[in-house]
Amino acid sequence: MQSCVIKESRIACYLFSNPKISWFWFIVRIYVGWQWLEAGWGKLGVSVWTGDQAGSALTGFLQGAFQKTVGAHPDVQSWYAVFLENIILPNASFWSYLITYGEIIVGIALILGIFTGLAAFLGIFMNFNFLLAGTVSINPILFVLGFLLVMAWRVAGYIGLDYYILPWISNFSFKRKII
Repeated sequence: MQSCVIKESRIACYLFSNPKISWFWFIVRIYVGWQWLEAGWGKLGVSVWTGDQAGSALTGFLQGAFQKTVGAHPDVQSWYAVFLENIILPNASFWSYLITYGEIIVGIALILGIFTGLAAFLGIFMNFNFLLAGTVSINPILFVLGFLLVMAWRVAGYIGLDYYILPWISNFSFKRKII
């Protein structure tokens, strides 16, 4: 069987694989991480997010999303509104906690540079859902920067805990007996 090798371009190799550019990804990572941490921290301890009225703020947000499902070119697609109405809205309290702690965890992981690729992926997943719910704000910027951090996962955490953890994980192997 022949193998085909597609070489990575020099620019892509430099941007996404070269430790010399890790300082740039460090700045991007800190910025994105701070945005996530600040968003989650602002919800922590607030009664409508993580208190006795947990889910109230999310319910209000969802009501706004439902209003964006009308018109020739709605901001929120009907299939996503069905998902929000049937999955998220009945469990708003649970999702309120999950969003709050998810934002904090993603922020801390990005700032510390630990599991950077995974943290950035989870951040873009949250951003994608916020965008589908009709929220713009800083979400498109964080989405793009998060996507680039996922692409640069090999060096994005180089100035961070990934420098120590990723080599340890790659050297750690599970030995399985094949019968």
